[in-house]
Formats: sequence, C-alpha cells, structure tokens
Amino acid sequence: MGSLFRSEEMALCQLFLQSEAAYACVSELGELGLVQFRDLNPDVNAFQRKFVNEVRRCDEMERKLRYLEKEIKKDGIPMLDTGESPEAPQPREMIDLEATFEKLENELREVNQNAEALKRNFLELTELKHILRKTQVFFDEMADNQNEDEQAQLLGEEGVRASQPGQNLKLGFVAGVISREKLPAFERMLWRACRGNVFLRQAMIESPLEDPTNGDQVYKSVFIIFFQGDQLKTRVKKICEGFRATLYPCPEAPADRREMAMGVMTRIEDLNTVLGQTQDHRHRVLVAAAKNLKNWFVKVRKIKAIYHTLNLFNLDVTQKCLIAECWVPLLDIETIQLALRRGTERSGSSVPPILNRMQTFENPPTYNRTNKFTKAFQALIDAYGVASYREMNPAPYTIITFPFLFAVMFGDIGHGAIMALFGLWMIRKEKGLAAQKTDNEIWNIFFGGRYIIFLMGVFSMYTGLIYNDIFSKSLNIFGSHWHVSYNKSTVWNNKMLQLSPATSDYEGTPYPFGMDPIWQVATSNKIVFQNAYKMKISIIFGVLHMIFGVVMSWHNHTYFRNRLSLIYEFIPQLVFLLLLFFYMVLLMFIKWNRYAATNKMPYTESCAPSILITFIDMVLFNTPKTPAQGCEVYMFWGQHFIQVVFVLIALGCIPVMLLGKPIKIMQARKLANVQPITGADAEVGGMSNGGGGGGHGGAGHHDEEEMSEIFIHQGIHTIEYVLGSVSHTASYLRLWALSLAHAQLAEVLWTMVLSIGLNKEGWYGGVFVTVVFAFWAILTVGILVLMEGLSAFLHTLRLHWVEFQSKFYLGQGYAFQPFSFDSIIENGGSASGDAE
Repeated sequence: MGSLFRSEEMALCQLFLQSEAAYACVSELGELGLVQFRDLNPDVNAFQRKFVNEVRRCDEMERKLRYLEKEIKKDGIPMLDTGESPEAPQPREMIDLEATFEKLENELREVNQNAEALKRNFLELTELKHILRKTQVFFDEMADNQNEDEQAQLLGEEGVRASQPGQNLKLGFVAGVISREKLPAFERMLWRACRGNVFLRQAMIESPLEDPTNGDQVYKSVFIIFFQGDQLKTRVKKICEGFRATLYPCPEAPADRREMAMGVMTRIEDLNTVLGQTQDHRHRVLVAAAKNLKNWFVKVRKIKAIYHTLNLFNLDVTQKCLIAECWVPLLDIETIQLALRRGTERSGSSVPPILNRMQTFENPPTYNRTNKFTKAFQALIDAYGVASYREMNPAPYTIITFPFLFAVMFGDIGHGAIMALFGLWMIRKEKGLAAQKTDNEIWNIFFGGRYIIFLMGVFSMYTGLIYNDIFSKSLNIFGSHWHVSYNKSTVWNNKMLQLSPATSDYEGTPYPFGMDPIWQVATSNKIVFQNAYKMKISIIFGVLHMIFGVVMSWHNHTYFRNRLSLIYEFIPQLVFLLLLFFYMVLLMFIKWNRYAATNKMPYTESCAPSILITFIDMVLFNTPKTPAQGCEVYMFWGQHFIQVVFVLIALGCIPVMLLGKPIKIMQARKLANVQPITGADAEVGGMSNGGGGGGHGGAGHHDEEEMSEIFIHQGIHTIEYVLGSVSHTASYLRLWALSLAHAQLAEVLWTMVLSIGLNKEGWYGGVFVTVVFAFWAILTVGILVLMEGLSAFLHTLRLHWVEFQSKFYLGQGYAFQPFSFDSIIENGGSASGDAE
C-alpha cells in the first residue's frame, strides 16, 4: 500500500563526510529537504560546539540585515522579492558578505548621525529664528508701556521700586523655547521659586517642530523672562534646566537682533540644502540595499542553518571526517546519494561520502508525503496526533468523508455556493495570495484550508439539492409529483388541507432527485417529515462510518502481523457493531421498503413499527406490545428469533474482547517461560517495532508488560468500545440536529427579513427592498455561512477525531522534520528548530 495510505518507510543511516566537503553536502541536503539529522552531541553546550563561531558570525550578519530592513521600511522603500531562492554561498563568500554588510551598516549609521546632527542644528536655528521674531514684539511692547506702575509690579511690593521718572532701571532677561505641554507647570514653578519677582512673557510657535532624535512632531512655545539681580538669574536658569527648556542668546539692541536674524536665515537655507543632499544620499544607499535584501537574508539563513546542522555531527579521531546519523525515507536514498555526490563535486573533494543503513529498534518518525491539496487534510489529522509509524493514515478517506458529513449539516445550495466560490477564488489566486505574506492568523487559516472550504461548499450544494433547499426555498426542476385535487373555493376557505399519498393526490412515483418541492409549502408536518428523514440518515451514515473505522483496524493488525488483536479485538468488535447497530440500519431500510400508505394491511403506514422501540425491545428481550387491529407485531418472519440470537452473540463478544487476548498472552508466556519486566506501553511498542523491524506476532507484543496491566488495559479498551458504540451512534445525531437548525435559521431570516422588503410596492418599495436585501445578505453571510459553517466544521472534526479515528488510530508517533531550507526560510530563519 502506497505512502498515501501509510507513512513512508524510514531508515536510520550513518553518514560519513570529509571535513572540506561537509558544508557543500549539507547544503545540497538542505535544498533537497529529505533528511532529518539527529544530535550526536546532546550533552555538549551550544557554546562549546565546533562551528559556534560561524553561527555567531551569521547572527551578527542577520542583526545588520535587520537594521537595514528597519531603515528601509522606515523610508517606505519597496523591497524586491523575485520569489527565487539563491543557493547557499560557499564558506569563503561569508567574508565578502560580512564586508558588504559592515560597509553598508557603517555608511548608513554615519549618514544617520550626520543627518541627526544637521537636524539638531536646524532645530536650534529654527527655534532661534522664532525667538528673535517673538522677542522683538515683546521688547516693542515693553518700550511703549514702561511706566511706574509696571515697574512696581515687576519689582514686587517688597522689592526696590523705581522712585522717580527718568531713573534708569537695569533689568536682565533670558529667552528660550520650551515644550508647550510643560509651560503651565514651568510658569507656576517660576512664580513660586522667585516669589513673583520675575516677569514672564510667552508666545506659541504655530507650526510643529521635528524632534531630530525620533522624528516626532513637537509643539513648542517661545518665552522671555525678565528679572533683576544675579541671584534671580541663577535661579531662573536652574528652573529652565530642570524643565529641559532650551535657552538662546538674544541681543538687547534691536539692530543686533536684526543682524542676527539675517545670519540665522542664511544658515537655515544652507542647512536645508545640505540636509536635502544627505537625505538623497541615504535614500540611494537604501534603494540599492533593498534590491538585494531578500536574497541576502536567504543566503545568511542558509549559511546559519548549515553550520547549526554541522554542530549536530561528530568528529572522528583523525579530525578529518564528520559523522552524522539521520532518518531518511527509504524510497529517497538514491536521491540523497546523488545530492551528496553533487556536494562532493562542488567542494572539489576526492573522497566520496558514505551513507550506511543502520539497524535500530527505535521508533522511526512518521512521514506522510503531501501536496498543496492533501496538506490541509493531513493537518486536520495531525492536529489530533501524529500517526504512529506505518499506521493507517485517515487523511485520504477524510478528503471525502469530512466535506460530506459537513454538508449533511450545512446542506443548502445557496450557502454552499457562497462557500465554494470563496474557496475557488482562493484556489485561482493562490500564487498571488501566497506571495502576500501576512501575520493575520485568521486569514492564514482560511487560505491554508482553501481546498477544504471549496470541497465543503461543493458537497453542501449537492446535499442542498437532496434537501431541495436554497436560501430556505425549493427548486421545482422536475415538477412536483403531488397534485391538489381540491377546488378553488375549498383551498381558499380552509386554512389547512392534507394531501394523502394513498389517493390520486400522489402520482405514486417519487420525485426524481431529492425532496419534492411540495414539502416547502407544508406547514404543520414539514418539520415532522424532515426530522424522520434526517434522523434516520444520520444514524445510517454514522453506523457506516464507524464500521469503516473498525475495518481500518483490520489493515493495521494484518500489516503489523498482530494475530491476537485481529482475532480477539477486530472480529468481536465488528460482529458487535454489525449485529446490533447495522441490524438497526437494516430495519430502517426494511421499514421504508415494506410499509407505505398505498399498501394493504398489515403493511400500511399506520402499522409501521418504531425502529427505536424495536431496538430497545430487542436489547432488553422485551415482547413488543400488541399492535393495532390488522397489523403484525414483527416486520418479517423469524424477526424475534433472529434478534435474540444477534443480542446473545453480541453479548458473547464482550468477554472475548475483555479476556481473550490477555489469556492467550498469559498462556504464551507460560509456554515460553517469559519473565515479565515492568515497562513500556506494549500496544504502541508492538505497532512501532512491527513497522520498523518487520513485525512480530502473537504474544511478542506484550513481553515487557505485567499481566495485571494487560488485563486492566484490555478492560478499559473493552468498556470504552462497548459503551462508546452506543454513545458514538447517538453522537451522529448531531448531523440531524445541525441540519434542522441551519434550515430553520435560513427560513427565519427569509420570513422575518427579506419577505418584508419583497411585500412593499411602489417606487419606495424598490429602495426599501434594496436596503432589506443588503441587511439580509449580511446576516446570511455572517450568521448562516460563517458562524453556522464554523459550528458544522467543529462538529465534523469531532466526529472524525472521536467517533471514527478512535476505532483504529493511535496517533502516538512523532513527525518527520527534515533539514529543509524552504521550511527554515518560510518560518523566518529558525534554523535551530528545523535542524534539531
């Protein structure tokens, strides 16, 4: 059986590489992505390994590239991404890459430092320009309004007053710029510290100024403080320093201020020119780096991954040969040897690499080959648990059963079409959408499951045709096979009329495909009819699904040559399921085939027995109640005897499942005189050893387990299976429940929303129905497609994980994680995780 149905056969190999060829050979294996290396130095610290210096050099190069990337994104420069993956550079090329990155980083840092210094100088000149303008206004006002009252306010009541007009009073002042948000606190501090003996004037700078450190826009204000005396001057400067206000020299004479302002304007113009040239040079450097940045990242990550993988190897005694151990798929050994040969030729080594297959009792990793279609379905299975080595893989069957069971719950032509079109759009545009890498987790989940969504939509359209349901309405494609034989007045005068299948109201033949559209207009018994139909098909699908799961366990037992499990587990499990639950399914078909309204007694519809009551009576050995006059107790001759035999055989299967396998193991141990050793999980060990080492039969699977543990283990599995058969069968009724809920929600939306708009007439009716339709469409997509779709998806997932896979799937393996450049680059360069 191919690897589609089982994981690939794996081999543990030993690899011998010459030191000078090791780098090139590992590079070729990384491009191939088919080898999982084992760490042969688990006790060696990461900082004590042979190639730790090379890994550090790669970390340093990555740091420099991240710095360049940050600067490029800051300027909004697009980075060229051709989608190509360059080969891993040779070790000697590392020096050239390091020199290139070092030069770029130093040049960019120097340009940034120069630009920051220029911006700081520009900010200072701009602030000085505003100070000179604003203080000129302050001085003009002071010159016009100097009088005795103002001087008295300036000096304070306890200070020295200017006593006579004409007496010159020498006042000192400082001017500067402060952040606007700090100004109120700054003003209060000045007043309290100087006890009101200073005079503060301030004016806002209208346009924001750029902070040279982080590029933020900051709003500031110009201030000028008048005071008298050196003591106040010292105090004022300390307060300005505490509030990080910037002080600037401001001449007292108007002519000096004008001359300084002209000089400032000239210097600002020169600075603008220099800043423009600096920014142009920086932009050119970043544009040149952006063209190669993606390729540089790929190259550095490949080099780092290679050296990290080489750290997993061992050195031989001569220090000239590297030894590795790796898991490889058996079918790809020749491909791997060709890659090793190419690597040896590239390195110029004359000694060929040696790949030896090793014998081992370890559990190999599980490797299921996937493509873009099967990948999502395999991910659903692996989310439950990675398959044990060579265990049956449920993924191929899930491709059909998963969307089908989903569609049973979601059946609607319209809703299925919306889902299918969305999935088809993602499939058609997958190359472009895959190239637009995003961190949006919800979108990544949708895109990763695009084929699942498409299939769920297509299957939902099919089941919608079966249910004859499209947005809660029906399609009358073939014409109804029911006819209204009442006259017009009878129809109009009676609120409820019933059509009988026993009369000419029914043609006698069913609707060609799916449900007859007449049921859409039925009121009182529509849900009753659909309930009976959907409930029965839910049980039918569920029992068939579980039987298929048990049959899958037969493939596992035969492949691993587990004869005991085949005889004492598979056979009684299958018999138990068939004689009880599959028999109940057969009763449903017998009832549908034998009882009808057009039949005569005792097979008319009124004589049809309840399948549920029949099944309960069968299990409890009850005698059915006396039927109505003219009806028969049983559906067919000998039914009671057959049911008793079936129940007795099914009950007899329980002790076989419970005791058969442990007793045979105990007998085999006595014959072989095996001494038990308390240890591992025998069931898992049996499967893995059977797959890796050719398989063992009989009691060999349990040689390392105590008999008491085997009995307890078998008892738990038996109880779980017997009780689970009942609960799992009932669990499939969720197919009926969610299908009914979905149909009712769609009908409520149509009746309570869209039909209101369709009943309006006139020109305003067209406007109203447009608004109502938009609201109905939003609710349909948001509730019925997204929310109901998610609910049905989760229920389908549960049916597969619990009801189906529990019959045969252990899921106790571990995934094959090959050393692959593609996965490393896709995961953002986490070389350590992939290599380990």
